[in-house]
Amino acid sequence: MKKQIIITLILLIATAYITVVYFKNLTPPGTRTSQVMHAIPDNAALIFEFNNDKGFYDIFKDNKLFEAVIGKQKLGWLDTLRQKLLQHPLLDKYFAGQNIFISLHPSKTDGIEFLLSMSPAKGFEPGVFDQLAKQPNSGLLITPIRTSGGSGYNIYINALKKRFYIISKANNVFSGSFSKELTEHSASHKNSTDKKSFVLLSEQQSNNSLANLYVNYSQLSPLFEQLFKNKNTDIFKNFRMLPALAALSLNYRNDALMFNGSTFVQKNDLASYLNLFTSQQPVVNHLKDIFPSTTAYSTSFSVSNQSKFGTELADHQNKTGLATERDQLFSKIKTESAVKIRTEFNSLLGNEFAVITTRYFEKFAIINVRDGSKLKLIITAISTMNTEDIGQLSYDKLPFFLLGDAFSIFKRPYFIIIDNYLILANSSAELASYYDIYINRKFLSKNEQYNQFDNLQAAQSNVSFFFHFKNAQPILERDMNTETYDDFKSNEPGWKNFYAASFQFTAADKNFYTNFCIKLNSDTVATKSK
Repeated sequence: MKKQIIITLILLIATAYITVVYFKNLTPPGTRTSQVMHAIPDNAALIFEFNNDKGFYDIFKDNKLFEAVIGKQKLGWLDTLRQKLLQHPLLDKYFAGQNIFISLHPSKTDGIEFLLSMSPAKGFEPGVFDQLAKQPNSGLLITPIRTSGGSGYNIYINALKKRFYIISKANNVFSGSFSKELTEHSASHKNSTDKKSFVLLSEQQSNNSLANLYVNYSQLSPLFEQLFKNKNTDIFKNFRMLPALAALSLNYRNDALMFNGSTFVQKNDLASYLNLFTSQQPVVNHLKDIFPSTTAYSTSFSVSNQSKFGTELADHQNKTGLATERDQLFSKIKTESAVKIRTEFNSLLGNEFAVITTRYFEKFAIINVRDGSKLKLIITAISTMNTEDIGQLSYDKLPFFLLGDAFSIFKRPYFIIIDNYLILANSSAELASYYDIYINRKFLSKNEQYNQFDNLQAAQSNVSFFFHFKNAQPILERDMNTETYDDFKSNEPGWKNFYAASFQFTAADKNFYTNFCIKLNSDTVATKSK
């Protein structure tokens, strides 16, 4: 009996020891992802994560989607890098099945550079690169380098006639780029420990996802500055001003990239205009049905509680130092016309309002109202009327103070009320243009390809950005850096092969459920490029 007890105790001790050792060496779920992402410099705006697995490459090998997004040349660089380096027999066993993180960073010169970051399997030592350097006929010339932030390797790839730079970082993380400048920046950069640059997907979402996209909205503007000579472009502006982080997962289609997930608003940062919509309920979107067929891009807003929106907009303006100017304007209007404009406008405001830019550089505001006839009486009292139906507001910045930041471009606009829609424009000619569009039903929603795209979008949201690639070309030609626009226009396949993109926010728990969709033209066959 004693012998059995002793044996049992020995087995229990052995089991406990093995368990402790096992869990001590086990990497908790998400830890490796967190370590790799923390090693990426925090000026990254976007990080694309996917698994270095044959199955992933097989899914997209005959598809033009990534080729159109990245560009045929750069995708070719990445593919050659994978074949020559990651799939080399000395490295493959350490990097196969590991996740690759591709992050986008603004360069010091005009342009955007990408950084690849990975964490190899356990057992990998940097000395493997030294072994690889001695391999004959590898097509690689590998030289050790040292930077101010650590050590790494300069890898010359014969097939590309290009150098790829790799540096070793803490926690068994390796980062590399074709840009020496970005590699050195990555080597020396230390991310702040008290501020998140990105958020992660839950373990379950990540395990079920084909690929993931992480977004740091506050870093999008520096990226845009590398692409646009017009530093004040309003494309995606409201989203770029939002202090928020997103984690989105990819849903596969052969004709579109579709991501969904969550955008987490950073509560400790100064609130932006879009913060106002986190406290609303989702609204079914109808206003898009009367957007012009010439729409280049638009931003739409939807509120379930107009009174709450008005109150929170006023609070937002108070916090940003606009209270005095706003109150003086409203007081002046009341004195001169007896109109309590904020109260009366908010009582008639509908659920949706939007700002649209057309391919002809026109800008329209379309505002859904509850009773167009009642609003006309109010607006007429504070305007100079050109005709019975068309007038110009007599006061500056009124749309801005009534509806918020997105309407700041309408300083003292012309207006017309058609049915239950208030239309604003900065010239009477633009207003006449939209009137013709409305009366003759020249709407984007009449286009079959648009409806195919719209079917991919969420039916309800609170903030939605839409971008029509063909219609936007004249604006991009004017506002983009020449080299960037030339690439946009000439790359085949390239961005011009896309029909449209949309980015939708739907309020959920004081944050936003997020849908991002970018779809190829229907005549761009998603087959392997010749």
